[in-house]
Amino acid sequence: MKKILFISNGHGEDLNGSLIAEALNKIDSDLMVDAFPIVGQGKSYLRRGFRIVAPTLTMPSGGMFYLNPGNFIKDLGAGLLGLTFRQIFTFFKLRNKYDIFVAIGDIVPLLFCFLIRKKFVIFLVAYSSYYEGKLGLPLFSRFLLNSSLCLGVFTKDNFTARDLQKQGIKKVTCYGYPIMDALKFDSDRLSYDYLGNAINNDSEVLMVALLPGSRLPEAVNNLELQIQVCERLIHLSSKSWRFCGALVTDIIYSDVADIAKKLGWNFYFPNEFKKGEKKDYISLKEKPDKLILTKKIKEKNVIIELFYNTFAEILIKSDVILGMAGTAVEQGVGLGKPVVQIIGDGPQFTYRFAEAQMRYLGPNIRTVTEYDDLDLMFSQGAREIMEIVEDEQYLADCRENGLERIGSAGASKAIAHHIYHGNNS
Repeated sequence: MKKILFISNGHGEDLNGSLIAEALNKIDSDLMVDAFPIVGQGKSYLRRGFRIVAPTLTMPSGGMFYLNPGNFIKDLGAGLLGLTFRQIFTFFKLRNKYDIFVAIGDIVPLLFCFLIRKKFVIFLVAYSSYYEGKLGLPLFSRFLLNSSLCLGVFTKDNFTARDLQKQGIKKVTCYGYPIMDALKFDSDRLSYDYLGNAINNDSEVLMVALLPGSRLPEAVNNLELQIQVCERLIHLSSKSWRFCGALVTDIIYSDVADIAKKLGWNFYFPNEFKKGEKKDYISLKEKPDKLILTKKIKEKNVIIELFYNTFAEILIKSDVILGMAGTAVEQGVGLGKPVVQIIGDGPQFTYRFAEAQMRYLGPNIRTVTEYDDLDLMFSQGAREIMEIVEDEQYLADCRENGLERIGSAGASKAIAHHIYHGNNS
């Protein structure tokens, strides 16, 4: 086995695939590992140095069209059918160039592998028996997973593996969830931030992590909603709070400045905040690592810190997560953190998505059910946060549940070893 192609159909799927691919390269640096992302640009693969061999095009839904028929229509208008045909045609052309195919996702990459009749392994990252108690795979999928073409089936949790084994899927194994291997952090940043102040060293200060998601423009809209929950929390609570947001690089400083202006917050870069200076943010050429919003609420000078490269550190140090994301929320749960979810306008983070997330991740997740009236949603979200931090038993349950449903680091390496040694023996 010298040439491997990863095929995945989603941003979270790309992340899992890229982590396993990276682990394979560490086992054998002579391997040629390429990627075939069906959705989006395959940024996770590109960040880790893997070649993209698929035609790519970013769709309006970000690959989440199943949540809303209207998004599917938008995707069709943006060229979804043409892209799909080009991808299938390209995949057929590549079928004899690789020794094994690694499918990451659901039935879609599984169908691609079936079409070319080549040997494959699959990580069913989109499926979990926690959603309904039993995983209802189509008859076709069962047949293919038990066929001689399938060399291995991986699940992200043991509950799903046991369920599939009972259903007669013979080659299923669970090594855990690779996304936890993406949480690489700087140990210095666990103690100090860019202002030189200790992060959460004061036990009286409670830290809320803001995870607005990664898809634009949705993530910008989500951040605006989350800031208003923070405001409401200051109004309702007498405790001391710290707010730290983890932003993707696609959210640029002008996006944040626009939100600040709309909601009445002051907007700074860290160096300006220290000096008390104000500069024209549009004139800055280099992207800062951190942005700061300030506002006086109830005679308190409230600060929201927004980071670009401190995601893992924020998750680790947080007391509670205000989340409107998919994979990032799962990583937070894996660390045993409680999560409060509020509902946005989509296309991803709708109530349907949040409710499914709640079923999969269990008690760590609390979803605000009031989302038609924004004022009520902000208040309910704030009250959920206030209640969570006071409940020691609930916080202990979250830590236990997170380990059970998501698990700890190491899955990427274990899956890679299974793929490599299982097909070189």
